[in-house]
Amino acid sequence: MNTFKFKTNINCSNCIKSVSPFLNQEIDIDHWEVDTSDAHKILTVRGEINATEIHKIVQEAGFEAELISPQ
Repeated sequence: MNTFKFKTNINCSNCIKSVSPFLNQEIDIDHWEVDTSDAHKILTVRGEINATEIHKIVQEAGFEAELISPQ
């Protein structure tokens, strides 16, 4: 399983509501969460997916994502 962390502009509960359908529909994502208390609004994604696909999904939802940590 892969874990990726992204800096995003997903900064509030309404933003999370907007991006949720996009991330939830991806069957290769096992878990995701956004730390809105962090200054960089860190999106953490775990699953059998690659960083490029996650980036595309977040952009499709209307948000920005910059990969900061593949683990």
